[in-house]
Amino acid sequence: MDTNESDTFDIGGDLTVHRLGFGAMRLTGEDIIGEPDDEEHARAVLERAVDLGVDFIDTADSYGPGVSERLIGEALDTERDDLVIATKGGLLRNTDADWLAHGDPDYLHNAQLCSRDRLRMDPIDLYQYHRPDPDTPFEDSIHALAEMKDEGLIRHIGVSNVSVEQLDRARDIVDVATVQNQYNVAHRDDEDVLAACENYGIGFIPWFPLGAGDLDGVDGIDEIAERHDATPYQIALAWLLGHSDVTLPIPGTSSLDHLEQNVAASAIDLSDEELAQLS
Repeated sequence: MDTNESDTFDIGGDLTVHRLGFGAMRLTGEDIIGEPDDEEHARAVLERAVDLGVDFIDTADSYGPGVSERLIGEALDTERDDLVIATKGGLLRNTDADWLAHGDPDYLHNAQLCSRDRLRMDPIDLYQYHRPDPDTPFEDSIHALAEMKDEGLIRHIGVSNVSVEQLDRARDIVDVATVQNQYNVAHRDDEDVLAACENYGIGFIPWFPLGAGDLDGVDGIDEIAERHDATPYQIALAWLLGHSDVTLPIPGTSSLDHLEQNVAASAIDLSDEELAQLS
């Protein structure tokens, strides 16, 4: 099995990572609530990802909640110089598995402290505001993250699930290193946000990079996959890597086999014609 062959990107100008990362949302229980059935296996997936050359791992305090961060802190040396850990705050969970936006500044300050403890990091490499809260002024939430950065608690700031207008409002307050929005070969509603990230030199982290397994209707993807002796999911990842130099796809899985397949996609070089066919 080859290691991560994706090229690199400098998050915030100084955190160099391979562009194919790993999303740790799936290392939890059903509906992203509670512990996984096999915690040892979950830790093994994290360890294997790093062994394969994945040096960018993304999580959130709402995954579990707290479970994904704890497992990362237990399985990995999160403060090693060649590993970047990103987490997010600003969503609450409940037993109905709802995702509830909560951007109160005091809450974000507290959530960040809890994330640092679970991840065993000081400071956190990249801390992202998970989703704008309609009940909290957006600027207030971003100012809270800026204060954390000023205090040396986090190194870089990201925003998630934002429009171009919200990104610009955040950038008026603080340097924004990354944006994390839903985006994949089958779902491109935020093409304008990606274009803004390209213009600003900001990393764009597409969540659901495999379309949650639904790639039906993507013309030509099966044909291209057969040509490369690959799966359509691997082609979807190769397309994200080839579509823009600022994309940082973070496919997530709880399976060692799927992890290795995802990393192998970094070696697939799609031609200009194939990229155009999928576009």
